[in-house]
Amino acid sequence: MASTDEGFSKEERAAMKQRAAELRAEAKRQKSADKAAADLQSVLDAFAAMPEEERVVAEGLHALVLEHAPMLAPKTWYGFPSYADEAGKVVVFFQPGSKFGGRYSTLGFQDAAQLDDGDMWPTSYALASVDETTSPAIAALLRKATGQAE
Repeated sequence: MASTDEGFSKEERAAMKQRAAELRAEAKRQKSADKAAADLQSVLDAFAAMPEEERVVAEGLHALVLEHAPMLAPKTWYGFPSYADEAGKVVVFFQPGSKFGGRYSTLGFQDAAQLDDGDMWPTSYALASVDETTSPAIAALLRKATGQAE
């Protein structure tokens, strides 16, 4: 390497810049891994704060999202357990009925969900249970919302 009177050579400066870029990328990956873990924990904490009946429904929905829409990342959105796409946009959320004194919980979809069907389509559903009757319909909605072929 050629040395200069200013200290580091051109190649050494390039190598330091490259290493600095590697460290920034590594820190960014670490930060996003920590953020993902923190986001998941916030969802688990939201479940824990729910009354038992709603917690069972929310955890059932969570299991369906993990199985049928694993590309969505768990996070809380306005305190609701929700699941976002790679751009961070919420696709689906669970609103416990007790949050606002409602008589039922809601499975809701945001604009990022690909549920469009003509000029009118539902974006939320009353959800009283996640069981063998409701699970297939929820799974189909999740697949459609995430653009997966049926």
